[in-house]
Amino acid sequence: MTKPLSIFLGIDPGTGRTGWGVIKKNDAGGTNPTIEYVAHGCIVTEKEDTMPERLLVLHKELEGIIYQYKPHCLIVEQLFFGRNIRTAMSVGQARGVVMLSAANNSLPLLEYTSISVKHYLSGSGKTEKKDLQVIVRRLLSQTKRKLSFNTKDKGFDDSADALAIAIHHALKLDGHIFNHPEPKKKINKKKIKKISKEKPRKK
Repeated sequence: MTKPLSIFLGIDPGTGRTGWGVIKKNDAGGTNPTIEYVAHGCIVTEKEDTMPERLLVLHKELEGIIYQYKPHCLIVEQLFFGRNIRTAMSVGQARGVVMLSAANNSLPLLEYTSISVKHYLSGSGKTEKKDLQVIVRRLLSQTKRKLSFNTKDKGFDDSADALAIAIHHALKLDGHIFNHPEPKKKINKKKIKKISKEKPRKK
């Protein structure tokens, strides 16, 4: 009997570059769900174009991706207000296009913060981008050659977060929990030197 599959489309929005990643997961249940890589890429808009034109390009490209891969839901990165106002506005406009595409195709839209995704997958919300890429490759059983960053093709660099957010949602649906090792505490060498130099008190 064929196991039912769910297809997830993760999106890291931006008006200049929008990363996207598609994965699939078997719905057999259990604590060890199987997730598989399907595709990833980046939607790039031209700086010379007006904002309405760039958003239109983003919308058309997203519609094409949805039509091709037929995801069961869209997962998008939640807006982080710690960014500067200009960046936040740009990301907010791109998120609006993602929401429009979800509604236009009657697809559920899920949102997660970047910090919560990193913490779930790696055990730390401050994980560096390159480290997150390694985790994404490992969880999708892909080689560095298949999912890599290079100067000619920046697709994976832009879509790593999109794949990560899709993986995060897919695994959380089954209540999957990672047993991350406890982070090592940094030793304060200056404090140790200060203590060692202190003379013992006379009784």
